[in-house]
Amino acid sequence: DCAILIIAAGVGEFEAGISKDGQTREHALLAYTLGVRQLIVAINKMDTTKWSEERFNEIIKETSGFVKKVGYNPKTVPFVPISGFLGDNMLSPSTACPWYKGWTKETKAGQTTGKTLLEAIDAIEPPKRPTDKPLRLPLQDVYKIGGIGTVPVGRIETGTLKPGMVVSFAPAGVVTEVKSVEMHHEQLSEGFPGDNVGFNVKNVSVKEIRRGNVASDSKNDPASGCASFTAQVIVL
Repeated sequence: DCAILIIAAGVGEFEAGISKDGQTREHALLAYTLGVRQLIVAINKMDTTKWSEERFNEIIKETSGFVKKVGYNPKTVPFVPISGFLGDNMLSPSTACPWYKGWTKETKAGQTTGKTLLEAIDAIEPPKRPTDKPLRLPLQDVYKIGGIGTVPVGRIETGTLKPGMVVSFAPAGVVTEVKSVEMHHEQLSEGFPGDNVGFNVKNVSVKEIRRGNVASDSKNDPASGCASFTAQVIVL
C-alpha cells in the first residue's frame, strides 16, 4: 500500500544512494514497478549532520527530482527528518530541529500535515481493494502439514477466499474444496486482496499443485489459458 524510503543524510551516503546505480534510486523504482503508489521519505541519520536545515533541504530537492522521474508526485510525498538511532521525530516531535515545521502532503482527499514518521504512516490512504473481481491467488508455496494435509500458501490479488469455496488450480486443472483459510495462525471467515493466506484443501496431494499455479473460484470466471497477454516490462 505504501513504501517508506529511508535515506541516509550523511555526506557521501546520500550521494551514493541516488547515484546512477545507487540503491535509493533502485528501491524507489522497484516500489513504483510493484504498484506501490504512496511513498514516505524518511531522511535518517540527521544527528550526524548536526540537524542541518541546509542539508535537509538539499536532500529534499534532489530526492523530489528523482522520485518525480520514477513516477511519484513529490507533492504527495511527506519528507520527514529522523534519527533512528536516537528516536528523533519517529514517534514524537524532536526538540533537536527547531527549524523543522513539519511535513505536508497534498492528495485528492486534501492536504495533510504532521511532524513525525508515525503521523506520516497514519496518513496513508487505504487503497480500494478489488474484492468485486473474480478470485486470483498465485501460489507462493505448497506445504504438507501433519494432521491437516495439503496447505497452499499465497497472496490474494483479487476477489475473496472463503471456507467451503470450490477452487480450481490453473494450469494444473485440479478442482477441490477449501476446508479452512488461515492468516498469521488465525482462522479467517474470509480472505481479502492483500492478505497472505494459507488454506487447507481436500483430497489433493502436494505433488498435484505447485508454486506458480493460480487458484480461482471454479464457479466465477476461473483462471484459464490465453492466447496472448499484455505485460509491463521494466528493465532495471
